[in-house]
Amino acid sequence: MFSEPTPTPSEAAAAPPLWRRRPEAVYSAGLFLVALVVLVLAIRRTGGVLQGHPPGVALFFILYGLFTINAGYEQPRAGYVSFDRVSQIASILILGPLDAAWVNGLASLIFPWRRLYEGTPLARVVTASLNNAGLMTLMIFGCGSLYRQLGGAIPLLEIDRRALLLIPVLMLSMQLANELMLGIHIVLRDGRGGWMLQPFPLGLEIGGGLAAVLVAIVFNRMETSVFVLLLVVLSAGMLALKQFARMRTQLESIVEERTRVLREKTVELNRLATQDQLTGLFNRRHADTFLAMRIEEFRRYGRRFSIALIDLDHFKRINDQKSHEVGDQVLVRVARILSARCRETDMVARYGGEEFLLCFPEADAPTVAKICEELRTSVESTDWSEIAAGIQVSLSAGVAEMRHDFDRSKLVNAADKKLYEAKTAGRNLVLS
Repeated sequence: MFSEPTPTPSEAAAAPPLWRRRPEAVYSAGLFLVALVVLVLAIRRTGGVLQGHPPGVALFFILYGLFTINAGYEQPRAGYVSFDRVSQIASILILGPLDAAWVNGLASLIFPWRRLYEGTPLARVVTASLNNAGLMTLMIFGCGSLYRQLGGAIPLLEIDRRALLLIPVLMLSMQLANELMLGIHIVLRDGRGGWMLQPFPLGLEIGGGLAAVLVAIVFNRMETSVFVLLLVVLSAGMLALKQFARMRTQLESIVEERTRVLREKTVELNRLATQDQLTGLFNRRHADTFLAMRIEEFRRYGRRFSIALIDLDHFKRINDQKSHEVGDQVLVRVARILSARCRETDMVARYGGEEFLLCFPEADAPTVAKICEELRTSVESTDWSEIAAGIQVSLSAGVAEMRHDFDRSKLVNAADKKLYEAKTAGRNLVLS
């Protein structure tokens, strides 16, 4: 049987304390202890529990509390959402804050232990159990006591003006207390916030509070058969909402997945629309768009730039003598050389065949001519025998700087004219 080795004293001493390793566990234990102390003090002050109610009522609310929690569902953004507000508010309006607190606290203490059968580690189950029990106990006792202090009726027998005012106060205070204590737990567990109210779960909480008021009035004023019928109807509604919520969550997951796939396809299509498939450089379409943007910036803000047209010398000879496959490999190697020696802000594109267009923002013609001379030297000095024996590759380049009387066509033609002069002068040359 495998067992973890016992840490040495030095290893134990070096281990960080529990409050640093699992701050949410320490918080949950502290919350549970505070709730336990509050309950003990309240019971001693009032003289006991279930005063005026048989034990069977407490058992009913424990079981009903477990049912309303179990009728919940996992919501991707808000976590586990349940209908326990029905049991919590109804028990306050029937039993009072103290009995409602320990009854629902006990249900919240019991419920997380089912997760052991789902493979959840024991430590996480204990933490969830203590946190839920402490949170629910303090929230119900505190908010229920506030409701009573403000003059709220317990047991609630009818909806009058005071009930119309104080029941929303009870519901709101419970929601705020729940948000605050659960938010602290999430921050301690994850090291960051980000948990927030979601419209659909919040709507369930409000609907649960209204249903709880109906449950309390029927319990306090009508015969048992009517109360049982109401519980059956409410329970069926909870289960139907649970199924609807699951379907909604599944649909959201499907939509999110399809949106992700469409986004990836859109990115890929945009890449294909702007990228040369052989070399991986930008294509002519993107190059023309890029030049149009730089020309607009030049005219509006005076941002200078220059371009270079580069053409490989005697490339047709390589294709004819060595094969088009060798020619493609030469183009790919040249593309890598050009990209490696240009800045990230520069634009390098395959403009057509063996011709490349380079754009250099914030650079004048002499600067670009110097860069192109370095590119020419690098291509000329490259060992091309790895691709095919006996081939030599060189390039010619023409450089032009943007002027106010240029549009895109005139700018490219100016660079093309210099490229033609370089070819006529013997090739393997840069002219500006």
